[in-house]
Amino acid sequence: MVTQRDYYEILGVKKDASESEIKLAYRKMALKYHPDKNKAADAEQKFKEINEAYQVLSDTKKRQAYDQFGHAAFDPARGGFGGAGGPFGGFQQGPFTWTYTTTRGGGQQGMDFDFGDPFEIFEQFFGGGFGRARRQRYGIAIDFMEAVHGVTKEVSIDGKKHKVTIPPGANDGTRLRFAEFDITVEVRSHPRFKRDGYDVFLTQEISLSAAVLGGTIEVPTLKEEKLKLKIRPGTQSHSLIRLREEGVPHLRGRGRGDLYVRIVIKVPEKLTREQKRLVEELKKVDL
Repeated sequence: MVTQRDYYEILGVKKDASESEIKLAYRKMALKYHPDKNKAADAEQKFKEINEAYQVLSDTKKRQAYDQFGHAAFDPARGGFGGAGGPFGGFQQGPFTWTYTTTRGGGQQGMDFDFGDPFEIFEQFFGGGFGRARRQRYGIAIDFMEAVHGVTKEVSIDGKKHKVTIPPGANDGTRLRFAEFDITVEVRSHPRFKRDGYDVFLTQEISLSAAVLGGTIEVPTLKEEKLKLKIRPGTQSHSLIRLREEGVPHLRGRGRGDLYVRIVIKVPEKLTREQKRLVEELKKVDL
């Protein structure tokens, strides 16, 4: 986030301004402070503020979030986007250098938020002509666990070898900015873990007896080790058990998401004669 100034004030519009009024104000201010045209020392900073304000106020969902929560809606450190317990969960943002998007799944739906490149936004709005070269973009595919723990990859771009370091916590759609180019990350799915922002969901089957009587099971974790998990007597199928700080590490931040274990009771398709007898006995007491 570049600024804590009021977005309406930056564009010089009222809080009930229409979409066309916001667009007109952005056009006027962006042209005035574009660094290729305005040589003042603070022109580029103001230009970034103008673009940040426009990206929020021109988007209905982002504008509603801003009207309700202010800048806290986009600040993970204050419990906003990506902050635990904030109005939204699942991802973080960075000041025009890193952009993050959510994945959908796990019964929770996030909202995409991307401050993006202010010069790129300007070009999309006005077209070219200001002499700033468009940055080259490339994609790189990595495994789920590589995204969780971070990885360094060697890529070939324009015949040259480059080492690309992807930090822990990268997600599908994360964009990394380097000196000469941008890399967009594509994360392959995992057979067991399903990611939702920084939280991860895992489905774990347990026996009928374990659900009824309780017990201890082992579940895999993102740290690639087994964790013992206590099952309480009377656990219902599709119950969620939350393991704090066992999720994905926050990108460029402290802490981790949580790991949610979804318990599914496995009902045997075939029973031995003894098992059938015991189930019949249970049936008599209407368990």
